[in-house]
Amino acid sequence: MKKLLLIGLFLLTACLSPSEGQGVTSEPSPAPEATATRIIPTTVPATVTPTTVPSPTATLLPPEIFFTEEFDTTPVYWSTLYASGDPSRVDILNNHSTLTFELYSPNAWLYAIYGAYEYDSVHIETLVESLGSDLNAMGLVCNYGEQAGWYEFNISTDSTYNVLYGQWIAEGIARYMPVLNDTSDRIATGNAINEIGLDCYENILQLYINGKLIRKLNLEHIGLAGGKVGLSLGSFEEAPVILAFDWVKVSLLESPSP
Repeated sequence: MKKLLLIGLFLLTACLSPSEGQGVTSEPSPAPEATATRIIPTTVPATVTPTTVPSPTATLLPPEIFFTEEFDTTPVYWSTLYASGDPSRVDILNNHSTLTFELYSPNAWLYAIYGAYEYDSVHIETLVESLGSDLNAMGLVCNYGEQAGWYEFNISTDSTYNVLYGQWIAEGIARYMPVLNDTSDRIATGNAINEIGLDCYENILQLYINGKLIRKLNLEHIGLAGGKVGLSLGSFEEAPVILAFDWVKVSLLESPSP
C-alpha cells in the first residue's frame, strides 16, 4: 500500500514540520534522499497528451488557461495516468455534474492531468466528496512535467495530509519522495466533503484545507520550474473507493500570501 510504504520514508526524513496549531509556517525542506460512462481514456504510459472527447455534433472550443470546470458536460483536454493499481478495475464517470472515480482495485493511485497549458504561477482548488470506503486519498497536482516530475498535495479521510515530489522512473511506475507529512483537524473524515486548494509559484507551495491556509513550503531544493496541473487520488487496502469531484478551479495567482 502506498501509504504504508511511505511511512518508512517519512521516518527516514527530517522533513516533518511543526504542528498546524502553531500557525502557518514557511521553511525550506531538507534536500530529499533518493528513494456511468467512462469519459477519460485510462492510459498507463507516463505521458500526457490532451484528450478531446467532443460529441459528434459539438464544436470544440479552444482550451482555457484559467477556468472553473463544473463537469456539466464531458470534460476535454484531460488525461488519466496510473502509478499503481489495475486500470481495468477503475471507472471514470460523468455523473450528476461530477467527475467521479470508482476504484475497485485496492492500492491504486492515479492522476487526471489538464494537458492544455503549463503554469509558472497558479492557484488550483477542488471540491470532492468521498462516497465509498471511508479511508482514501485525494489531492491536487502542480508543476507536472513528464521528465522533471511533479508536486502533489494529498489529504486522507483519516485526518492526515502529505506533500510528495513524484517522478516517473519507467512506464507507469512512479517514485515518490516525501516532503511533508502531518495531520489536520480541518479535514472532514470518513464519507464527507472536503475542499482542497494549492498555490504554486517560485518554488513555493501554499496548502489549503476547507478554505484555510495551513502551511507554506519552500521547495527551492527541488526546483520544479512550472508545469501542468491536475488531480490525484488513491485507494488503500479497502475498496471500492468512490470520489466525486464537484468542480475544479484553475486561476491566476496574483497576490501570494506573505
